[in-house]
Amino acid sequence: MLRRKFSTFLESFLRNQPNKILLVDGARQIGKSFIIRYVGTRLFKNFIEINLKEDKEGAKVFDHVRTCQDLYMQLALFAKDKLGDKTDTLIFLDEIQSYPQLLTMLKFLNQEGRFRYIASGSQLGIALAETPSVPIGTITIKHMYPLDFEEFLWALNCGEEVIAEMKSCFERGVSLNPSLHENILKRFRYYMLIGGLPEA
Repeated sequence: MLRRKFSTFLESFLRNQPNKILLVDGARQIGKSFIIRYVGTRLFKNFIEINLKEDKEGAKVFDHVRTCQDLYMQLALFAKDKLGDKTDTLIFLDEIQSYPQLLTMLKFLNQEGRFRYIASGSQLGIALAETPSVPIGTITIKHMYPLDFEEFLWALNCGEEVIAEMKSCFERGVSLNPSLHENILKRFRYYMLIGGLPEA
């Protein structure tokens, strides 16, 4: 499991904000879907993931969805017996900007309260600007970033005591010992090369 700080926020939101929909914005290939899938399957008995970009490029099943009832019918076909209710079912709409009408529909889905929803997208800024009636009061928009350097060190199995020592030295304004400094600098160059992208 790739440890991400975003998972703490995500878990807290899903536990404590039952009447809002989370919209996760961020660049492609930074792990949005992975972390939503990981937390969602842990917290909910039924986790249904729909990649709307794949649908748009393929079957276009959701192309004609215009009402909540339309969406429920497609979900029933897609998820079969995995649909419960708001207490145990999380619907994950990945790459939601592929179908802008679904952004507008979030308010009504939230009001009906049949299920919990979370959505993500890599071009949400553009989609939100072009969507005439985005239900801002109904959704919380959170930006997710690529791995920061600390998360990168976690991924490389760098011990917590090493990271704590680096923080302590920084706060005290003293240098790391030369061998540790060289080791961390080598990892930092590697981090800069991949840009904090897990897929890379």
